[in-house]
Amino acid sequence: VGIEAQVGGSLVEFPPLDITLEISETTDGQPVISMDTIELITGEYYRLNVTSSGETDWRLEMPDLLQNSHLRLVTVNDGIEIHLQSMVFRAIEFDQPGKISLSFTPIRPGTYAFTIGRNPIAQGLSRGQAGVQEADRRAEGRFVVR
Repeated sequence: VGIEAQVGGSLVEFPPLDITLEISETTDGQPVISMDTIELITGEYYRLNVTSSGETDWRLEMPDLLQNSHLRLVTVNDGIEIHLQSMVFRAIEFDQPGKISLSFTPIRPGTYAFTIGRNPIAQGLSRGQAGVQEADRRAEGRFVVR
């Protein structure tokens, strides 16, 4: 009996493929994202570079993609590296202008939503509360993993 598909060796084949997602906002405070659909391939190694203008404390939530990927490295402002080795987190908050890069390999096909909205404290909610984004101050997108 033959094996039709198998992941062999490392899940981090260098160099990673770079993807850039920029967060800005309109004059009335609505978040704007540079793309709303990001297509990925299972088993490929990516570096998602996210930048924020910092005008508002934006929060990027993408828990389903993160739970279905092998996470390797988070880099903050091109100088601070956090080596994850597949640990899971839920969101990234931009409390000031900056850039974060996330290196990962998607391991499960699917369509995974992501949202950009204000952080919970800015909404009068408790610190760290996940999944709560105001409908009128939110941008949405999706990762399509094949």
